[in-house]
Amino acid sequence: MREFTDRIRNRQRAIGYWIMLDAPPATERIARLGYDYVVVDAQHGLLGSTGTRNALLAIDAGAVSAPLVRVQQNDPFAIGQALDAGACGVVVPLVDTPEDAAAAVRAAKYPPEGGRSFGPMRSALRIGPAPAEANETVVVLVMIETPQGLDNVEAICATPGIDGVYVGPADLRLAVGGSSPSDPSVDGEFEAAAARIAAAAEAAGISAGFHTRDGEEAERRLGQGYTYATVAGDLVHLEQAAKAHLSRARGA
Repeated sequence: MREFTDRIRNRQRAIGYWIMLDAPPATERIARLGYDYVVVDAQHGLLGSTGTRNALLAIDAGAVSAPLVRVQQNDPFAIGQALDAGACGVVVPLVDTPEDAAAAVRAAKYPPEGGRSFGPMRSALRIGPAPAEANETVVVLVMIETPQGLDNVEAICATPGIDGVYVGPADLRLAVGGSSPSDPSVDGEFEAAAARIAAAAEAAGISAGFHTRDGEEAERRLGQGYTYATVAGDLVHLEQAAKAHLSRARGA
């Protein structure tokens, strides 16, 4: 876990994968493939708290990827629960202001750096149990995906304790005026926003990540100044593979 933390804090490249399904054997297989990290989506994923914990166990069983959780919201309980379950970091959605970012840091860190309640029922096996060690290891990544977040991105990136920002492209495209998460009419505005976020992170000396559809897009974003990229994800890829095989079987 510390190797991944150092990679993020040193702005070294990292490639991850996204989990939305409550399917631990599949998650374990993915976690053995060599991705630097695997994110369990507790916000929009189909897991629940028990499923999130089981996904983290499956990632640990793979013994290759660092486990992260996108929490339900910027909330001390949600962040603490994910970290207590064994995540080495959190992806925090809908961060609009530097005050929001600072709140996420406080929730992820034990005193005196923050206000996280001490109860590492599982994380102590992986990270702790010393609070100072946990504080040094845990990664805090905040999402830039709203009009306010984009307006304040430079100040958010400069917030002490933030290790990186993360682009949620569906919401960001809506934030710049798109009528849907795939609206091509705002491509120019969207790419300008993406470039601004990467530049703000670089100026602040923190990592910038992008949620991508596939490996090709991940490679492209890494070439545009982003330092980590997530390839999404198990539910989408399952559907794509099944559709492709069906089409081939029908001779289409």
